[in-house]
Amino acid sequence: QVQLVESGGGSVQAGGSLRLSCAVSRATVSNYCMGWFRQAPGKEREGVATINSDGITNYANSVKGRFTISKDNAKITVYLHMNSLKPEDTAMYYCAARRQRCTFDISWSLAQGYFNYWGQGTQVTVSS
Repeated sequence: QVQLVESGGGSVQAGGSLRLSCAVSRATVSNYCMGWFRQAPGKEREGVATINSDGITNYANSVKGRFTISKDNAKITVYLHMNSLKPEDTAMYYCAARRQRCTFDISWSLAQGYFNYWGQGTQVTVSS
């Protein structure tokens, strides 16, 4: 079983930055695809970004150029660096892990169904 624990959420003004962290419980996730999703109140959960074991990344159009996903294999931690935050980025952010490589666009509406493990989420609130 893989456990994912997110941290780093909080409240920030528009234009600000936050870094989310996802601590992973098992070292064998090195070949996994790791992703970040978010869900705003009253909306469907949507994909934000993924990173494969080879470092290849994929982003939703809404965050391209503002968010960066990265990972530290030594610390078994995945990060989501969020810059130029907007009020519409307000959501609960979830870390997820997929046992296989991600070969699909994170914006695909069915993408979340292909992830095997999920964290509990961390809240991000951006005020105008």
